[in-house]
Amino acid sequence: MGERLSRARVRAFIGRDEELGRFEEALAGDPQAPFAFYVCGPGGIGKSTLVRRLADHARSAGRLLVELDGRFVSRDPADFEHAAGPFLDVPGTVLFVDSFEHCQWLESWLWHHFLPRAADDTLVVLAGRRPPQPQWTADPAWSRLLHVTELEPFSAEQARSLLVAAQIRPELRDRVLRFAGGNPLALSLAAAAGSAGCAREEIWAPTADVLRTLLAGLIGEVPTAAHRRALEVAAQAHSTSEELLSSVLPEEDAHLLFSWLRDLPFMESTHRGLHPHDAARETLAADLRWRAPHAFATMRQRLADEYLRLLREAPEERVWTVTDELFYLFKEVETLARVRTWSREDEVHDRLLHPEDIDVVLRMAEETEGTASAELVRYWAQRQPQAFSVYRLVSTGRIVAFTARLVLPAPPDPQDLATDPVVAAAWRYTDATAPVNPGEHIGISRFSIYPERYQVPSRVIDLSSSRAQAEAARARGRAYGFAAYQDADTWAERVKGSLTDTGARPRVGEHTYGLFSVDWRQVSVENWLLRFITAPDAPVPSGPSALSRTAFDQAVREALAHWRDPAAFAACALMRTRLAADLGDPVEELRTLLRQAVDDLAHDPRGVRAREALSAGYFSGAPTQEAAARRLGLPYGTYRRHLRQGLDLLCEALWQQELHGPR
Repeated sequence: MGERLSRARVRAFIGRDEELGRFEEALAGDPQAPFAFYVCGPGGIGKSTLVRRLADHARSAGRLLVELDGRFVSRDPADFEHAAGPFLDVPGTVLFVDSFEHCQWLESWLWHHFLPRAADDTLVVLAGRRPPQPQWTADPAWSRLLHVTELEPFSAEQARSLLVAAQIRPELRDRVLRFAGGNPLALSLAAAAGSAGCAREEIWAPTADVLRTLLAGLIGEVPTAAHRRALEVAAQAHSTSEELLSSVLPEEDAHLLFSWLRDLPFMESTHRGLHPHDAARETLAADLRWRAPHAFATMRQRLADEYLRLLREAPEERVWTVTDELFYLFKEVETLARVRTWSREDEVHDRLLHPEDIDVVLRMAEETEGTASAELVRYWAQRQPQAFSVYRLVSTGRIVAFTARLVLPAPPDPQDLATDPVVAAAWRYTDATAPVNPGEHIGISRFSIYPERYQVPSRVIDLSSSRAQAEAARARGRAYGFAAYQDADTWAERVKGSLTDTGARPRVGEHTYGLFSVDWRQVSVENWLLRFITAPDAPVPSGPSALSRTAFDQAVREALAHWRDPAAFAACALMRTRLAADLGDPVEELRTLLRQAVDDLAHDPRGVRAREALSAGYFSGAPTQEAAARRLGLPYGTYRRHLRQGLDLLCEALWQQELHGPR
C-alpha cells in the first residue's frame, strides 16, 4: 500500500524539479551536495507535499526515515533528541521535520548542539513558514551545507498541468486558474471539488475570498447537522480524535463522523488525530463562527468541558498537553491575553529543581528581589524542593527563570508564619474571610523570577500558571489559591475577574507585594477557568455570504416555491445559508423566519400590498398565481406587480440578515 501511495504521489506531483534534483544528488552521496535542506513559504504553498515527495525518494533509496511534526514537538530538547535518536546513531538516516514554524524555538539548539552530532551520511529536511535565522545562511561553515528554498506559486503551465491531472474539464480550467492563480492549496482544493463543483458559478465568484469560497464548495453540502457539529469540533480543537468526537457528540456515530472528516482534502492525519491545514482551519473557523455563532460557542463550551474532565482524570504525562489544548480554544479572549503571551520566541522548558541549580536560583532571586527574598528562596527550597520549577532556554539550555508553587496544609506551621511575610499574610487573609479547616490546604504561587522579563507576561508565567491551574484541578482538599506579585496595581488590573485582590501588601526587604486569591470552595476549578477564559458574546461581524446575491435571491424564490412540499423545502439552497446555520430545527425555524419576514413587510407603507401578494401566492394554498389574484380581488397584472415588489423587498430584507445577522 505504501508503494501504491508513493506512485500516486509521483503521478500527482507537479514542479519543484530543482529541489528534487538537489535532494537526489545528496541521496546519491555527492560530496558537493547539501547536508541540510530548509523549505519555507506561506501556508498552502506546498511545503508538506514536497516533504512527502522527498521522503518517498529517500525511502526508495533504502534510507531509514525519522519523520517528526513540529505541531507536536515537546518543549524539551531531550524529548526531540529521543524521538530523533536514529539520526545520531544510524548512518544514512534522513530526518524530516514538517511544520517547523511550530517549534522554531528549537532552531538555535539544532544548529549548535544537535545537527553537528549527526551520524555519517545523514540528511535533514526542515519545512516551515519562516526562513531560517540569517546567521546560519551567513555562517561560512553552514552556508555550504545548508540549502534554503523559498517555494514560489506554480507557474501557469504547472497550474494547468495539475488541473489536467485532476481531470477538470478543459472549458473550466481558465476560470479556475483566474480564480486560484498559482496557489497549490487553492488548486488542490479546486481539483478535489472536481468539474461538478467548478461548474457552479457562485463557487467561483471572482470577488470572494479564494480559500473560503473553495471550502464552501467542498463542504457546503454538509450531509447532516451532526456533520456540521463535527466540523465545529475540528475547526476549534487543536487536534481531533475519534475519542474526542465521541465525548463531545455522545449522541452521534463518532466513527462515521471521524471517517468523513478524515476524507476531507484539507485534513491531515497525525498521531494525535486530525489536524486541518492551518490556512483551511482559519478560514473554516471564521466561516463557522460567522454563519452559526451560537452553535460555534456551544461547541467550544463542550470541548472545554471535555478538556477539564481530562484535566482531572488524565495520566500525569498527559496533563500539560490537555492544559495547552484547553487554552488553545480561548487564545483570542481578551481576559486571557492580559496574562498570557502565546509567544514562542525565547521558548523555555521547565524541570524540577536539582541540587546543582540552587546557586543559580539564589543569584537570580537576589538580583531581582534582594537578599531577604533570596533567603526565603533558600528556606522554601529546603522545605519544599518539589515545589520549584527551573526554566531553561530551549535554544541554549541556559537557566533563565524559576518559579515556586507551595502547598501549605492547615493549620499553618508557626515557623513558616514567622519566616515568610507573604505566607503569613495569606494565612491571615484566610482567617479573616473563611478559615481553612484541618485536612485542607492552600496553594500559593510564591516566586516567579525571570530576571530578563521580571513579572511581566511571558512564557514562564504562561507555563507556571498552566501548572498551577492543573494542580488545583487535580488536588483534593485545596481551599485557596494565591499568587504574589510586585507592582500590585498593574497585576490587579491584569487578573481582574479571575483573582480577588486581598488588599494585603506584605513587605519583604525593600519590596512590597500584592496578594491575589481565589477560594476553591466557593467556585470549582472548572467554573473558574471557564469564567476566566470566556468572554461575553461579541457582536457577530459582517461578512460575505456563501452565495452571491443573485444565487441568494434565487434560493429565496426556490424556498417559497417549495413551501407546501416539506421534503423539497428541506433540500432547498436556502438551507445552506447563514440564515439556517444556527437553527436548532432548521426546516421549521426557517419557515417561521420566512413567514415573519413577509409579515414585517407591512411595517413599510410600500410593503402592505407586497405582503398580501406574497401571502396569497405562497402561503394561502392558492394553486396558481391567477387564483391568488382572484382571492385578493386584483387584476392579474396588478397582482404580478405587487408580487415582484414583494419578492424584491423580501430578498433585500433577508439578504441584510444573511450579511449582518438578525436585527
